[in-house]
Amino acid sequence: MAGIRLKPLKEVRMAQGVGPDTERKIITILKALSESSEPLGSITIARELERYGVLLSERAIRYHLRITDERGYTQPMGHDGRMITPAGLEELRLALAPDQVGFIQERLELLAFRTSFNPVSRTGQVAINTSIFPENRFREALEPMKEVFRAGLCVSDLVSVASGGEKLGDVVIPRGNVGFASVCSVTINGVLLKAGVPIESRFGGVLEIRNSQPRRFVAIINYSGTSLDPSEQYVRAKMTSVREAARTGSGKILANFREIPAPSRLIVEEVVERLKSAGIGGTYVLGNTSEPVCQIAIGLNRVGLVLLGGLNPVAAAVEAGFEVDNIAESGMMDFRQLSSVWDL
Repeated sequence: MAGIRLKPLKEVRMAQGVGPDTERKIITILKALSESSEPLGSITIARELERYGVLLSERAIRYHLRITDERGYTQPMGHDGRMITPAGLEELRLALAPDQVGFIQERLELLAFRTSFNPVSRTGQVAINTSIFPENRFREALEPMKEVFRAGLCVSDLVSVASGGEKLGDVVIPRGNVGFASVCSVTINGVLLKAGVPIESRFGGVLEIRNSQPRRFVAIINYSGTSLDPSEQYVRAKMTSVREAARTGSGKILANFREIPAPSRLIVEEVVERLKSAGIGGTYVLGNTSEPVCQIAIGLNRVGLVLLGGLNPVAAAVEAGFEVDNIAESGMMDFRQLSSVWDL
């Protein structure tokens, strides 16, 4: 019996068109697309790749884009070019994870800087999270989410909905799905920053509450030590009991921990009230100077600040058994494009 000759792994990869060099170029193309809020054509992509030291012809880029289309990483937008999809963003995050410890910290700072929302005039850009639901189940999934909105365990009850092929922030919603945008708590960072308050984002966590009062953090992930959003990870791992918290006042919810300089506390109080008047809450606990908040130690002349997680309503939908893909800190949206969840 003749022996069977196994092809070397390199030959198999080459036959499949997925060699290491091809994969590297695909990731670089996805990175260029992820940094644009508009579709990019092959000519523009070629110029962007030069910044990373990658020289590809338009023909070569079109070849690689066919691969990304087949994998669902990109979506053609007619003659305008390509947009990266949620699957593409996830692949990019996984591929770059070893090089991007602290990526979320940088992302929060960037979105805070880009936030231009003025709570007095109620104009400007706010930061959002994007959640993607199967189209045929979205209306049903709204019911457990509305329980959380009703209980006030959210940043805001102002939301936006998009159909397949449309955009929310930097994300193109895949066909057959519905996109759901919720206000991200980093919006509060941005408004405080514009008011002259330097705010430090320390970690995202799971907060235990009892009788509608915050008790302690039972899980934390420091922003400076992760390449993935903490809230996304907690929701995926089903570590929350947001529905129970909404119904009974006791459970585990998503929350984020910030610190501010003690002298800025009065300014923060004023800004928080203006935000509430404009329909953006989310400030759950504002501590006192150098006093622990939810069992978290605070530095000298510092004040702890606990913000509700923008994905709390979506976490309730996941707890109810609905399939959801989340992209936290997914970009910016004009405040005037938001409407009340009760109008859906």
